[in-house]
Amino acid sequence: MSNINVGRVIGGGLLAGVVYNAGEAFLNLVILKDAGDAMVKRLSIPPIGDEFIMKATLMMFVVGVVNIFLYAAIRPRFGPGPKTAAFAGLAIWFLSFVYLSLMMTWMGVFEMGPTITGLAFELVEAILASLAGAWIYKE
Repeated sequence: MSNINVGRVIGGGLLAGVVYNAGEAFLNLVILKDAGDAMVKRLSIPPIGDEFIMKATLMMFVVGVVNIFLYAAIRPRFGPGPKTAAFAGLAIWFLSFVYLSLMMTWMGVFEMGPTITGLAFELVEAILASLAGAWIYKE
């Protein structure tokens, strides 16, 4: 069994983070903008500000690194390549996006329609981010 190349995990994870951040920006500023504006109004909360955006951006880079760490960890069992990267992206999607989105929807914060739209978009986003980061990763 080979060791995980930490430098490549970080490099690939940062690339995955770029994909995640670009996807989330497009999703939230274009596709779900009206739903987000309606949610802010409905919940009587202040609009999302720069501090939140900075924290969310940083967190998506962390998600990217975790994604590629997971890819590196499962490579010995599933083999290197896009199929394994897609599995890692699918796991990240389920454990982060699906879980959080459904919890927030069931609590009444999000509405089901935008949640389904977001989850479908984020499934593609997570797989693309994982593929991009895995492209960098070598042991």
